[in-house]
Amino acid sequence: MMESGAKMLLLATANPHKAGELRELLSAIGVQVLTLADLPSEIEAEQVEEDEPTLEGNALKKARYWAERSGFTTLADDTGLEVEMLGGAPGVYSARYAGEDATYEDNVRKLLAELQGVEERKAQFRTVLAYVSPQGEHLVDGICDGIIVKEVRGAGGFGYDPIFLPNGFEQTFAEMNSALKNSISHRGRALQAFAEWMKTKAHKT
Repeated sequence: MMESGAKMLLLATANPHKAGELRELLSAIGVQVLTLADLPSEIEAEQVEEDEPTLEGNALKKARYWAERSGFTTLADDTGLEVEMLGGAPGVYSARYAGEDATYEDNVRKLLAELQGVEERKAQFRTVLAYVSPQGEHLVDGICDGIIVKEVRGAGGFGYDPIFLPNGFEQTFAEMNSALKNSISHRGRALQAFAEWMKTKAHKT
């Protein structure tokens, strides 16, 4: 078990794109990061099924599981793209919108097809972070509002980034450099909220 107050976290994700973004953002606030790939081989664990009905539920489920298995203070996230005209879909199903084995491209194609001919294209990305330590649990979230563009734009990012245009910008997430995206994204905002909470927590300990 880590010493209480140590600025080190296990990121409970096997997604290399997500891990890269989180590592970059967390390093900026002085937090050392481990990922699941850094865990000793003797730690046996199964894939956590993300079957909760909310982003909060899935994030907590993953964080609790890996904290118990690894002994490390753990940070997990769940992220969803919520499209207003689709009643908040794909939401918790964002990663598997086009099926359990769907690729990013499959999900993007399905969403664009469902919005074919639709002019009202408001959407938001939302990330929920769940922190689990021996001292307790904490949740924060971050939201980025925007619209779904009508065709793929940009080669960067991942997931729905090529079709998400944040409000106030002319570039999709996939057209932005990582520094700009991280400064305004849902994940970046969730981590900013998390960093503020960590600072408050540190002052109380």
